[in-house]
Amino acid sequence: MNTNKGSRRKGYDRVARLNRVLREVVAEEIEREAEYDDRLVLLTVTEVAVDPDLKRARVFFASLPQDKAEALAEVRVSIQHKVATEMRMKRTPLLSFELDPSLEAGEKIDAILRRVAKTGQEADGD
Repeated sequence: MNTNKGSRRKGYDRVARLNRVLREVVAEEIEREAEYDDRLVLLTVTEVAVDPDLKRARVFFASLPQDKAEALAEVRVSIQHKVATEMRMKRTPLLSFELDPSLEAGEKIDAILRRVAKTGQEADGD
């Protein structure tokens, strides 16, 4: 009974470890690719989420300006190859790149806070 719980924990640790290592490898390869493609400059890998079955990995990124998706799509195969050579896995997860949604949510919260602060200042001025 206890072994099942332990194996679930071990599986989680493996995926968490893969997320960390994959984020490092992808970030390093994007940095290398940026030497040849200016569109990849000012791009940060914020998180990697590997599916539990290890078949896919969602790579979340942040960038200014937010026009990096096309460049990442063009170098995905190269990055995928680098991941395959750097990591010792039976199967390399298929990479997909997505703009990190938490950044947009943070920007919305900042805008709301600025409006609230401005409204508060206007009320104090009355």
